[in-house]
Amino acid sequence: MKTVINSEKAPAPIGPYSQAVKAGDTLYISGQIALDQATGELLTNSIEEETEQVMKNLNYVLEKAGMNMSNIVKCSIFITDMNNFAAINEVYGKYFTHDPPSRETVEVSGLPKGVNVEVSAIAFI
Repeated sequence: MKTVINSEKAPAPIGPYSQAVKAGDTLYISGQIALDQATGELLTNSIEEETEQVMKNLNYVLEKAGMNMSNIVKCSIFITDMNNFAAINEVYGKYFTHDPPSRETVEVSGLPKGVNVEVSAIAFI
């Protein structure tokens, strides 16, 4: 059984996709960027601020699905500059203090809306 999950707290999709799809006990969360749904603004003043908003958006989607960050088993991090890795990793690490999920971090040439970081995740009940 497939269920579409959309949180009113997280940014609305900017294309033909859902914020997340739950299939059985697994939740597949689309890539989140630093768009603040409340203001409609991109938060890109610093890589730390941007990463913080990305992680908040992931959490909003998880909450809508009745989960939290501890349910995440896999993350994919896409960044436009590997020199930002340490700062992104520091913010990211605050959300996974115990038994962090598996992940990869990949440098890419560009991301939607010109952001610097995007994170997608897979969560399991």
